[in-house]
Amino acid sequence: METMTVERVIAAPIKDVFTWLTTTTNYTVSPLILRCRLTRRGESAPYGVGAVRSHLWLIGWFRERITQYDPPYATEYVVERSLPPSRHELGRMTFTEVDGGTHVRWTTRAEIPVPLLGTFLTRHLARPVITRTFRNILDTANSALTQRP
Repeated sequence: METMTVERVIAAPIKDVFTWLTTTTNYTVSPLILRCRLTRRGESAPYGVGAVRSHLWLIGWFRERITQYDPPYATEYVVERSLPPSRHELGRMTFTEVDGGTHVRWTTRAEIPVPLLGTFLTRHLARPVITRTFRNILDTANSALTQRP
């Protein structure tokens, strides 16, 4: 299992950053994301606990279920199914107010379940692609939330 973390400060209020990043249909503004759908609403909020999201990214397809929702400070999810197949223990975004905006920390813990080569493929293929995709989404959020009309 490989832990991957990307961090960024977005110059916007914590509530706005949390809302933008937990509403994953926003991700399609990024060129690396093809489609995102909310396939089941959460218990207390559309993207709250129990929500199911379906994502088609350039790197694959993912069905995620929200397991924790603590606005505007944290959300967690697990990838229930994916193509290509992967094992996934954790997805977490945390949000902290800092001078100049909101610090976002996006962490995932996953691996490619291939005998003998899984660790190598995860570290040298999946890790750089996933962290690049996360960075791109955070860059897109920053642009969307800080553009002046």
